[in-house]
Amino acid sequence: MTVLILTNCPVGLRGLLTRWLLQIAPGVFIGKPSARVRQVLWDEVQQYAGNGRALLVYSTDTEQGFAFETFEHHWRPVDHEGMTLIQRPRKLEEPVKRSVGPPKKGWSKASKRRRFGR
Repeated sequence: MTVLILTNCPVGLRGLLTRWLLQIAPGVFIGKPSARVRQVLWDEVQQYAGNGRALLVYSTDTEQGFAFETFEHHWRPVDHEGMTLIQRPRKLEEPVKRSVGPPKKGWSKASKRRRFGR
């Protein structure tokens, strides 16, 4: 089984893929081509994707039962002790600014007791 997912790719590339695979949703193609045809299709996708991205998932005789390849994705496959995992890019986040000073008065029960003397 092969699943090919395209994002922001030319319409002509999607038309090319419909010759070999079934399009079940916009940009999502499935089918069961041979390994040779799958590799030729993947080469075509890499050549004609333009500014788009692509993800190829196919069944294979591995411990996971499948393998995948990416093209122009921020997430990338990484081999970890024989298992293929996806590594997400880290975002450089700004540190959280915390105010230093006394806590604000709230409407908790303790705050009401302090305020009204009960």
